[in-house]
Amino acid sequence: MENFIIIYRKYLLITLLLASILAYLCYQPLIRLVDVTAAPIDYGILSAVLVAAVAVLSFVQLCLWVLHQHWPFLGEYAAEHFERNFKSLLSWQKVSFYLGFFLALLYAFVWALAAIV
Repeated sequence: MENFIIIYRKYLLITLLLASILAYLCYQPLIRLVDVTAAPIDYGILSAVLVAAVAVLSFVQLCLWVLHQHWPFLGEYAAEHFERNFKSLLSWQKVSFYLGFFLALLYAFVWALAAIV
């Protein structure tokens, strides 16, 4: 079970990216099963959210790949030491870091969605 969790954490972004692409490809037939009268414009508008998610996940995966290729010591730090250092922070620092990271991801998603629309 522990090996599964390690593999899951290692390939989480790739799995999310593939799931998003699959959801984008399967969206039109699935929406037709739910609502037969759904117009093609509905597919285009609602799929913009999926395209933005794919764009953000692709960007994050590409950034991580470039990081590990050009600065392997930062990738090693993230894999080995980051969790321990994060656990040693104070509560308000953890919350600030978490909310800041969440806000950055939210802005990335909104910017990707705005670029598409």
